[in-house]
Amino acid sequence: MKPMDILIVDDDRDLADAIGEALEMEGHRPTIAYSGTEAIEKYCGRSFDLTFMDVKLPDINGVETFMTIREMDSSARVIMMTGYRIEQLLAQATDNGAIKVLRKPFAMEEILTSIDEVQPSGLVLVADDDPDFAESTEHMLAEHGYDVLVARDGAEAIEKVISSSPDILVLDLRMPVMHGLDVYLELKKRNLLLPIIIVTAYAREEGDAVDALKSLAVTGCLFKPFEPEALLQAIDDIERERERDAKK
Repeated sequence: MKPMDILIVDDDRDLADAIGEALEMEGHRPTIAYSGTEAIEKYCGRSFDLTFMDVKLPDINGVETFMTIREMDSSARVIMMTGYRIEQLLAQATDNGAIKVLRKPFAMEEILTSIDEVQPSGLVLVADDDPDFAESTEHMLAEHGYDVLVARDGAEAIEKVISSSPDILVLDLRMPVMHGLDVYLELKKRNLLLPIIIVTAYAREEGDAVDALKSLAVTGCLFKPFEPEALLQAIDDIERERERDAKK
């Protein structure tokens, strides 16, 4: 299990400290905040892989704190904790992306299970002939817990989809051997479609191809240059959608 930077937000100091100690024993790096204001301050200038957020806090309630953090980091993963039945507040949190709700009192094992549930998982295939982009993307995704394969051209991308069955394909449009659109059509013909995120530096020149792929229900499209967080967010959205579908 990959160590995670985890923020614990709870005004119950004994509980917050106990959770922090349990997470340290599992190899994680916990940070503790005892109020909503302190949690927001902790988020300034850095991010966390996961946050456990109490709903009832002494200054700003946990849902408002969560919403503020989400404005700062749209990919923030937050699990709400509460010993109260505050259904309207909890519904607001989950509607805006909170992962789940833990009802107090809970066993420490529930905390650890929740962490396992949000660990990034799956194999991402990055198909791009730009070695710098491919290498930096591979490194970034690996740092966030994903397994990564790289293909340098369209034909190799198809071969690796067949041989390795990746969960997500990050596909450049302009590649040697086969254009990205042709890769998509070949995968579709072979009934090997999977979530695909298109990346391209040629938004204007490749406009027709981008429009065609969007009409074919490609999952997303990013125009180079883009911030690394944008790709992580796109992959995270796919993972969350998959989790929701699995629960139906």
